[in-house]
Amino acid sequence: MTAPGFESLLSQAGKLEAGGLPPVHLWNPAYCGDIDIRIARNGSWFHEGRPFQRDALVRLLSSILKREGDEYFLVSPVEKMRITVEDVPFLVVGMTEEPQTAGAPVLLFRTLSRDLVRLDAEHPFRVVEDAVSGEPRPYISVRGGMEARIHRPVFYQLVERGREVMLDGEPHLVVDSGGLQFDLGRL
Repeated sequence: MTAPGFESLLSQAGKLEAGGLPPVHLWNPAYCGDIDIRIARNGSWFHEGRPFQRDALVRLLSSILKREGDEYFLVSPVEKMRITVEDVPFLVVGMTEEPQTAGAPVLLFRTLSRDLVRLDAEHPFRVVEDAVSGEPRPYISVRGGMEARIHRPVFYQLVERGREVMLDGEPHLVVDSGGLQFDLGRL
């Protein structure tokens, strides 16, 4: 059974899908309640405990996702429903270098929901250390205060591109994109 208001959200998203991302930052509808949708740490979407079967639906819903503080909502111009996000709502699964006619190369990341994100000043990169394992967890800003976790194989590609520099007297690995330097962490 579909939650009340879910069809309305889908119909609003469907109308906007062809025109790119909808202007969710301009929408401030009344809160309608929670909906049993969860985005798992691995980027999988679940509704009422069952995984979404259609990638197109995930892409559609990710286009109407909005972050407010530490909470995430699916929004339309008239409705807003809270969902659960285990870590961050997006997962980077691919990386390439954007073709440039002149100037410094720009790294381009692709998320599981097919968002394309340039590594640049508007979409910065950060690495946090896992409190338990001590392993690096890399993230990149996607849009509207939302981030994507960079999947381990893509992070390894970044590390391969990295170069060593001294920062604050310690050796760090950095990667360049769009004329900027991004710190992958202390060596």
